[in-house]
Amino acid sequence: MNEIRNDTQRLSYLQAIIEAQREEMRRDPNVILMGEDIAVYGAQSLFEEFDASRLRNTPISENSFVGVGIGAALTGLRPIVDLTIASFCYLASDQLLNQAAKLRFMTGGQLRVPFVMRTSTFYNNRTAAQHADRPYPLFINTPGVKVIAPSCASDMKGLLKSAIRDDDPVVVFEDINLWGKKEEVPTDPDFLIPIGEAAIRRSGKDVTIVAFGGTVSHALAAAEALAVDGIEAEVIDLRTIAPMDRDAILTSVAKTGRLVIADNSHNVGSVASEIAAVVVEEGFESLRRPILRVTAPQVHIPYNGTLEKQLFVSKDRIVEAVRMLV
Repeated sequence: MNEIRNDTQRLSYLQAIIEAQREEMRRDPNVILMGEDIAVYGAQSLFEEFDASRLRNTPISENSFVGVGIGAALTGLRPIVDLTIASFCYLASDQLLNQAAKLRFMTGGQLRVPFVMRTSTFYNNRTAAQHADRPYPLFINTPGVKVIAPSCASDMKGLLKSAIRDDDPVVVFEDINLWGKKEEVPTDPDFLIPIGEAAIRRSGKDVTIVAFGGTVSHALAAAEALAVDGIEAEVIDLRTIAPMDRDAILTSVAKTGRLVIADNSHNVGSVASEIAAVVVEEGFESLRRPILRVTAPQVHIPYNGTLEKQLFVSKDRIVEAVRMLV
């Protein structure tokens, strides 16, 4: 379905999540929300409208309650499971990757798993190594799972609603650094953004910058800085990591001949690595210079805030990478 934009309201990224859930819970009585301390992380107003059959606070036992959510999906419900912190994905990985992702395939399509798992990347705010991971690669490596990482409030609302209506498991990566960012968000209850379609945030002819989630704002800031010196950067916002919009990336690289990828996950086996591989395999003839990845180094995240901030994507790191190519 095409994006529908009529009346809007100004919402933060986190408020857009709550509104998407509210609208889908109103639309479909099979949509339920469960997770750890869901009222603490923005869903207080939902408790005023929906009863305990639709909202479940769970114990701190990620593998267990994700399994409950998957079981509920198999019975015909459409659970949204809030895992809160992305590092907790590891604890629930067997249920999601070894069960939900494979059941439709192993039953020849007889089973559907309409299951959404929300999880937030809590990096760059001194949560230390066990709470600060950005585990995107864990999920893009697994067939049967869709992965979205919206960069703004309107995209979050439209993509989350699409995820809730999808019949396959969808992992939603929220960036905690975006939770408070506000913009005008469509109020149409049927406002949807299709899963699997990237967006061109800025057009340019000299270099392609591919970003997603929290790296998009840095990519746009870098493009603005580069424009002062006459370098026109095209910024592609993936929005969906899996399935990835290869056509959008390859079309842009065919125009610019240069590619920089901004990804806050670790350098080894990252989303950036997959994008680079796709372009080398399918668009090598378009490249004028080597592909450069701006990622986090292969180290655990320190508690020290000054050290931590040096690890992630920034405007300056992207600008530096682009200048090496142009």
